Amino acid sequence: MIRRSGKVIVNQTISVDGYSAGLNQSEDRPFGDDGGDGWGERLHAWMFDAGEENRAEVDQIDAASAVIMGRNMFGPVRGGWDRQWNGWWGDDPPFHVPVFVLTHHAREPQPMKGGTTFHFVTDGIESALTQARAAAGDGDISIHGGATTINQYLAAGLVDELRLHIVPFTLGAGVRLFEGVPPLNLEQLTSRAASTVLHVTYRVLPSTAT
Repeated sequence: MIRRSGKVIVNQTISVDGYSAGLNQSEDRPFGDDGGDGWGERLHAWMFDAGEENRAEVDQIDAASAVIMGRNMFGPVRGGWDRQWNGWWGDDPPFHVPVFVLTHHAREPQPMKGGTTFHFVTDGIESALTQARAAAGDGDISIHGGATTINQYLAAGLVDELRLHIVPFTLGAGVRLFEGVPPLNLEQLTSRAASTVLHVTYRVLPSTAT
């Protein structure tokens, strides 16, 4: 059983039609195909281009005591670890807390500058959450993505709070949030419209299905 103290929080940026990335993600195009218009990069521009307008939401993301992500978010390397890939973020990743990467291929933990250590978890989402909970103590856990990883946690009923950052364009295809997830019972907690993004926070309530 997974002990609950701090919250398990999803933080995800999506297009209006629910996509977090386009098709055919690669090292050259980490957000996948976007029609050639740079929309993949536009998804996350709100975090960097609006000065202090979205500072509160960025600070909320940065406040997590541990992070979980899928291998696809960690990087483009597939199969065995035949290449020493340490993420997209350089020698000093922005997390500054333990990060638990879901993968099918074992790898030793990778310490980085600034307090980030990547831990590679091969035995599933519940194991990753148990390890993240132990690392976080009473702090919150942030599930950063991608959408496939988030969908697994949502489907398993392991998410307490869903923070969506909705950017005003449609992507049309790609990796979609809520794909394959049973109906969710949500309570809206907050919403705030900024110039380039809508921030909405939901509490995930117990399912009413019988």
